Formats: sequence, structure tokens, C-alpha cells
Amino acid sequence: MISRQRRPAAFGAALAAALGIVLSSSLGMPVPAAAANVVKIGVDLPVSGADATNGIPTRNGVILAVEQANSKPLPGGLKFEVSSLDDAVQGVHDPAQGAQNVKTFIADAAVLGMVGPFNSNVAKAEIPLTNDAGLVQISPSNTNTGLTKGDDAKKLRTSHPDVNTYFRVCTTDDRQGAAGATFARKLNLKKAFIIDDNETYGKGLADVFESEFKKQGGSVLGHEHITKGQQDFKALLTKIHSASPDMIFFGGTTASGGGLVRKQMADVGMRDIKYVGGDGISDEEYVKETGDMANNSYYTVAAPETSKLPTAKAFVAAYKKRFNANPGPYSANAFAAAQIIIDAVLKGVKDGKGKLPTRLEVRQNVASTRNLDTPIGKIGFDNNGDTTAPILSFYSIKNGKAQFVNQINLKD
Repeated sequence: MISRQRRPAAFGAALAAALGIVLSSSLGMPVPAAAANVVKIGVDLPVSGADATNGIPTRNGVILAVEQANSKPLPGGLKFEVSSLDDAVQGVHDPAQGAQNVKTFIADAAVLGMVGPFNSNVAKAEIPLTNDAGLVQISPSNTNTGLTKGDDAKKLRTSHPDVNTYFRVCTTDDRQGAAGATFARKLNLKKAFIIDDNETYGKGLADVFESEFKKQGGSVLGHEHITKGQQDFKALLTKIHSASPDMIFFGGTTASGGGLVRKQMADVGMRDIKYVGGDGISDEEYVKETGDMANNSYYTVAAPETSKLPTAKAFVAAYKKRFNANPGPYSANAFAAAQIIIDAVLKGVKDGKGKLPTRLEVRQNVASTRNLDTPIGKIGFDNNGDTTAPILSFYSIKNGKAQFVNQINLKD
């Protein structure tokens, strides 16, 4: 039987041991000790509302990884479980809800790592909490550069500036935005008008796109920010139409306006103008919401196309069998993220001669991950917590279906 190490603060260690409880470092409240052989992986994703068509397939990737791990003999009767929470409120991903979900994970002694979130503004609210608690989190899809690099990243880690608890298996907006600009120029698009949702992910992506598009000889006719909950974009689109762009770049998600903007372009005579975005418009909801206006849309995804990867062949087959559907854009990334946490826990058990590792030890093992075989290739992390194997994919939508165009490995 695996034994669980206690993780209380120094002052309460003796009391916690006597009462059989674990103290949560971030909440300062007693938490019942978990079953000695159960390790939970927290999952925080938007699984309701407009984001669900990405969130649910992403969660399925974690579920599959856990089920496959449990199908093999594990030491001491160890069992992994998925603890999943929804960070969508009224159909849209919500940073405050994401933060509350993380507090729930922190308060559960059995949670030794978490996968998520999906959206960068949610991550911004969560990272200070996981940093304070020492709980490792791995995002399958956050791309905002400031989550791991520069002064913005430092501000998120005030509790333990030298301890990084946040990792991601996707590339960053400084690369995705630049690749999006290159994609647009290869489509022979020269005059862009930029719209973003003024959120962490959307604005960051749009700003990089603008800078790079100009560097590559493109002309930016304007850059506007929409407001949260905005439903009517016809006045803005009429203004844009008068500038005669050959494309609109949207930085944001379907839920934050990406679908409605595209749909309403038809109402102001912009049906034939191309629409370019990032992975925020890669979900099935975008096609559903925009109807035939989805055609002539183009987007990047900060993940590989699994159908084109030999390493993902077994994953794709297992996913289809288990869920009777094709994987989503970030299903394989989520599988890989869960796989890394599982591997870190098992290494901790081995190093501890049968004892479960602490959250700190799991974090250390994740940070030291190098060349782990996953469906998306060999994964490792740099000192910032970013993947050492970044891949970007490019898609177009034709006849209401996403069409794979190309993918590139951005490894330095």
C-alpha cells in the first residue's frame, strides 16, 4: 500500500499528523486526508457554453490518458482519477470561476497536479494561486507569451518567484501571431483590419500579428477592440468596409465575438473578405454560429494535426474508439499534459520507495521532464515552463469543413 506524505505548514505539522489531516498552504484550512492510494488530476476547462466544443474534447484527452494509465499494473494499488471542473459562466470562460476551481483543487490533498486552463485570461487568474500552493499545472492550449516570459510572468509568481508551477505543451503567441501574419501574406493578403476582444489571449495575439504583418510588407488599416458581451458589430464593420481591406484579423475566441463578427460581415457587404484568426476560432461552434460565412476563414492552431503525426496514430485510434468522435484540436495536447503529470507521480513513488510524492516533488519532476514520448512527439520544458517542441498548424474552412493546410516545427 502506498503511503501519503503529509504537506502541512511547519507550525501545524504535529497537529495535522495527530488529527490525520493535511493543511492547505494557500487556504489555511484543514483538509481531510485523501485515500492513500488515490491520486487525482484536476482538470479546469470550459465544458459548457460556446467554448464547450473545444473544452470537452480537450477534457477527453485527459480522461483517456488516465484510463490508459489505470489499465496497467501500478505500484501499491495506486489509482489515478480525473477531478474535472467547468470554468465557464453563462456560456463563456471566466477567470474568477477558474480561480475558484483552482482553490478547490488546492484544498483536495489527493490532487497532485492539474491540466488547464484552456484560455489565457483564466490562466492569468490561476497562476498566482498554484504558485502559492506549489501545485503544478500544465496547459494544453494557453498561448499568451506573458504567462511564462518577461515582467508579466514575474508578476504572476509573487509568492515564490523562483519556483515555476506553470507549464504548457503548446507554443506561444509571439510565434503564433507571427506565423499567422506569414500565413496571411502567403494568401497574398496585403491590407488588414484588426479586431480583438481585449482579453489576455486575443489582444496579445492581435498585437503580435499587427507588428509582424507590417514587417512583412502588409498594411494595417486600423485596429479596434470590442467589449465583453457585445453582440452587434455592424457599425464597426461598416467603418471597416469603407477602408477596403482584403482581410480582417480577429484576435479572440468564438465565445468572445469571433463568430458573430464573421457572421455579421455578410450584412454589410463583406461576404467575400477573408477572415483570419488564431486557435480561438478553431472550434466546431465557430462553424455552427457562422453558417456558410465560415467559408474563407483561416486560422492557426498551437498544436500539431494529429492525423499527420506517426506518433499520434495509436492515440487517434484509441480516442475514436473511446469517444466515438475525432479528437479536437487540443485533445492530444491534453493527453500529453496528463501523461507528464502521471509520469512525474510515478517517478516520485519510485524515488520515495513506495510513498506518494508531495506536490513540490511532482512539480520538480515535471520541470525536469526531457524527451518524454507523447502523441505529439517528445516533450520537454525550458526554464520558463514552455515546451521545447513547439508546433503550429494551419487550417482553412471550405464547404463548412476545416481543411488542414500545413504544419511547422518551430523548434530553435
